Amino acid sequence: MVQNNIFLWKLAFLLIIALTGCAPSKKELPYAPFDREKIRLYREEGLASWYGEEYHGRRTANGEIYDMYAMTAAHRTLPFNLRVRVTNLENRKVAEFRINDRGPFIPGRIIDLSKSGARAIGILVTGTAKVSVEAIGFSVDESLLFKGTYAIQVGAFTEKENALRFQEELKKKHPHVNVVLWESNVKRFYRVRLGAFRSEAEARRYSETLRKDNLWGFVVRED
Repeated sequence: MVQNNIFLWKLAFLLIIALTGCAPSKKELPYAPFDREKIRLYREEGLASWYGEEYHGRRTANGEIYDMYAMTAAHRTLPFNLRVRVTNLENRKVAEFRINDRGPFIPGRIIDLSKSGARAIGILVTGTAKVSVEAIGFSVDESLLFKGTYAIQVGAFTEKENALRFQEELKKKHPHVNVVLWESNVKRFYRVRLGAFRSEAEARRYSETLRKDNLWGFVVRED
């Protein structure tokens, strides 16, 4: 009886190993889905800024045409069509926005608002203010929102040749270096990005290693 029990335990153990080996690995996923609960609980404080005429009529990162009179905003990593509540902590004015663009790419800033949004919370003249940003829901079916890969933006150049030279230099040490064209109504930038990463956490870990090469960058979600 004891020998039979030992045999059964060994058989069960071997079956567990076999099933584990057949299970799909997380590393095989092309991306890491957003944690829905984490997004619902999202809250952050930092500087808000705004963008207007210079970008009016241009395409946003999600493919829409930017309308400076709509209540929309740009964030570096939050899913498109997430609705957020922005509170100006200096005057307590509050407004709601839909994320449809990427940015801002200036240290310390966490969200870029449309011109109408800036007026609504009272930063049209000052340009920036300390705010809190809270997730409040989605504008479309959530099942469409949680895919995406991430990159680290490490440079932006007005001359394409300079961006390409920087790209070639980075390729000596880092894989997946891309140059992405970005345009407004009055200027053009060639953004240099390292990627792609399956999750925001993976991108942030990699960004820490860039300090050894005196590189600093923004983690950006690329949909």
